[in-house]
Amino acid sequence: MSVIDAVVLFATVALAITLVASPRIGRRVAPFALPVLIIGALLLWVLEGYWHWWPLYPLLALMFAFVVTDVAGTRRRAWFRAGIGVLAAVSILPWAVPPSPELPAPTGPYAVGSEIFRWVDERRPEPVTAAEDRRNVVVQAWYPTELTSGRQWVYLDGQNSLPSRVSGIPGFLLSDTIIDTHATADVPVSPARERWPVVLFSPGYGAPRAFYSGLVADLASRGFIVLAIDHPYESAVTELADGTVATTVENIAADDPDAIRYMTECLETRTADLRFVLDQLARPEVLGPLEGRVDLGNATAIGHSLGGAAALSALAADPRLTAAANLDGTLYGDLPERALDRPVLLLESDHEVTGHSQRYLDGNRGVLERLRAPGFRYEFGDADHFGFTDVPRFLAAPVRFVVTRFAGGSRPAADTQRTANDILTPFLLGRTAEVAAAAAEHAGVTGGPVPR
Repeated sequence: MSVIDAVVLFATVALAITLVASPRIGRRVAPFALPVLIIGALLLWVLEGYWHWWPLYPLLALMFAFVVTDVAGTRRRAWFRAGIGVLAAVSILPWAVPPSPELPAPTGPYAVGSEIFRWVDERRPEPVTAAEDRRNVVVQAWYPTELTSGRQWVYLDGQNSLPSRVSGIPGFLLSDTIIDTHATADVPVSPARERWPVVLFSPGYGAPRAFYSGLVADLASRGFIVLAIDHPYESAVTELADGTVATTVENIAADDPDAIRYMTECLETRTADLRFVLDQLARPEVLGPLEGRVDLGNATAIGHSLGGAAALSALAADPRLTAAANLDGTLYGDLPERALDRPVLLLESDHEVTGHSQRYLDGNRGVLERLRAPGFRYEFGDADHFGFTDVPRFLAAPVRFVVTRFAGGSRPAADTQRTANDILTPFLLGRTAEVAAAAAEHAGVTGGPVPR
């Protein structure tokens, strides 16, 4: 909501409250205020077209009728005032969800470019659909650039075929939504370095890559090529190479009530997806603007929730990765029993806020205890599980404030993402001696290097 939006909305509601609570004062002010508010609301509708504005028009019409009409009778006046009060409340409620969420601007020294790749792994069948289908892996690259003007990619895949809900968010809220990702499409990689370290990013279960745009764009601005991966048929929405829009398909067997086997299978598929992306990085002809600009000797993996488990699983399976970071992810399969031999970083939301499961606690403890390389664990006080994502930005600031007061997680998502990237940056560059100092710069962050 812009300043002009807020002024028109809250001035209209304030006038409505005045007419309800003190009709005599309201009738004196209304002849001056109503024309300005009506013109302002009409202009905003024409210029911005927000669906959120619709309750404001009957409210303005009813207030106009109340002011210009000689409403006789106590009962009729009460009905008018009640109608104005109800419409005033209805006018505010839609703004609980902002019409265009604002992502925080990247904090690094570079501008950010972006490119989308829709690759097909001809060696692997798609495990969810027909046997002849091949596995699609969709990747959005975020990278340093010198250019700041040009077009942007649409925030979310499948704009014309969105499901009714996308990771719990109503699909209509995301349809045709213009969200500034602070990244420019079709621009070259910055020439400041010949090659840039590459980071594979895997999102949480069911979440599209788009919901991490704030995190990955900021990381790219610090000097990384970040490859954010969609895992089709598990992600809420993914546009495949042939234009098909794939949504989540859950095949949880009746004898798998806790979905442990299902999640383990998802983890195995994700691990293969990440390894396929590493294969593609060795094929210059498919990399577009990234051709010749990727430092294959400095490739790492990170992820959130199930994506964090996928990052560690890929580290265990592929020697091409030099390190991995898990952001609040529960581990499945035999991963907790693996003895990893390259650096691992665990970044956690507040345990009291999120309520991590025993599987989460035991699994991550097992990995860190068996680690044969530098390891780190940090907990972000007052951060909740979704603070690593853009999802909180889909609620208006006042609503976020109320929710955090009742459910916890008062650390803003922008702060959680920035803190995570401050710690991730030296870790992903192999400067493990600087990780603890980076964490110490932030209030409420506890933990440190894992004893070996």
